[in-house]
Amino acid sequence: MRRSKLAAMAAVLATAVLTGCATGPSKIIHTTADVYPAIGPYSQMVQTGNMYFLAGVIPLNKAGTAIQGTTIEEQTRLVLDYIGAKLKSQGMSYENVVISNVYLKNLNDFATMNRIYAEYFKTAPPARATIEAARLPRDVLIEIQVTAAK
Repeated sequence: MRRSKLAAMAAVLATAVLTGCATGPSKIIHTTADVYPAIGPYSQMVQTGNMYFLAGVIPLNKAGTAIQGTTIEEQTRLVLDYIGAKLKSQGMSYENVVISNVYLKNLNDFATMNRIYAEYFKTAPPARATIEAARLPRDVLIEIQVTAAK
């Protein structure tokens, strides 16, 4: 009888462990009205644990219907302002960003983008990758994606 109880307990434990592994970490979707809505099958922000994955941000108007800004300066500021709004909606700031990926239409705009970027990430800036992309959504000049930790 003792062996059958042990076997039953082992089966319950194995089921709990395997079920826990199969479900994986929880995924919570977040949105904010301070940024244009998702314009495709993606989420503005996805949280798992203390990590927040923010979708790439491009310089659209708040309705998401038109590009806003014509220069790399204007577009970079708008994108970073939108990122700030997303972070703020989750009780975070630029200091919570651990990595960013910057996509530029023209790598010759790097110095200008970098100068403006430094205004937003003043202390302990995140890790970053910057690349020139052959084409960005809606033919914008810049897109930035970030991951933050709370």
